[in-house]
Amino acid sequence: MSTFRQEDVEDHYEMGEELGSGQFAIVRKCRQKGTGKEYAAKFIKKRRLSSSRRGVSREEIEREVNILREIRHPNIITLHDIFENKTDVVLILELVSGGELFDFLAEKESLTEDEATQFLKQILDGVHYLHSKRIAHFDLKPENIMLLDKNVPNPRIKLIDFGIAHKIEAGNEFKNIFGTPEFVAPEIVNYEPLGLEADMWSIGVITYILLSGASPFLGETKQETLTNISAVNYDFDEEYFSNTSELAKDFIRRLLVKDPKRRMTIAQSLEHSWIKVSGEVGEFPGLPALAFSLGSGGPSAFKAFGCDNPQWLGRVPRGMSLGGGG
Repeated sequence: MSTFRQEDVEDHYEMGEELGSGQFAIVRKCRQKGTGKEYAAKFIKKRRLSSSRRGVSREEIEREVNILREIRHPNIITLHDIFENKTDVVLILELVSGGELFDFLAEKESLTEDEATQFLKQILDGVHYLHSKRIAHFDLKPENIMLLDKNVPNPRIKLIDFGIAHKIEAGNEFKNIFGTPEFVAPEIVNYEPLGLEADMWSIGVITYILLSGASPFLGETKQETLTNISAVNYDFDEEYFSNTSELAKDFIRRLLVKDPKRRMTIAQSLEHSWIKVSGEVGEFPGLPALAFSLGSGGPSAFKAFGCDNPQWLGRVPRGMSLGGGG
């Protein structure tokens, strides 16, 4: 069992504004006393009783902490410290203040494939590191791809939220139904054995969105979305992909493959010609002009993937089944 500091976090850190919240967690900005360094404090509500559905189980918290303790990479959020009290476990994390990648891109009027691949390479590098340690993230999606600082020439990507990440152990079959509907792989939908390959499917969905502003499998209901995923029912609509290179489409096709064993691996994706080629393959419109008419500052297509959009399928809490109607 992991041991956490049984001390009052506020003896060591001064708490500031709330940065975000989920069903069982709140993230606050904080400043370390003595050094003045800023961090993010993630308060995870502990489950009081094993029979309760309120809060997060000790096993789940320890799994997330053990994974965060093991990883250290420029494109992945860093764990700094851990505290525990009667009601919460508090993770002191690197402060990632640049916002979501897609929010940053929504502010751009246009985006070249070369620019897109520069961001994608960073995502791939982070996932390559995780997979080298047999860690599957299982929740790769736009809101978990952040920028460390957006006010620099080449912003650094940071992958966040390891709440449902797992170590994939050889010989140990692992099944679960979790994640966010639009981004989950067919093997999750169909309750089949899971591995690192599920992350590669999610990268395919993210790349499709990055290049078009459209979501490949999104249906009118959650069930329709899951049916589309299971059937691999998507296409490259000319409305969104008329200026997209064949290499980019090939990259996506090799990831959105139903059979996990035939899906491109992280090592293969880094060797794909579209990722390795340099220079501008072709410029395509930025997402704001694609899925919405901006008018005078209306919502962008990137922001359609945020929780304020009525069509958003919802951020599925830890342990909640993806089955059922939408």
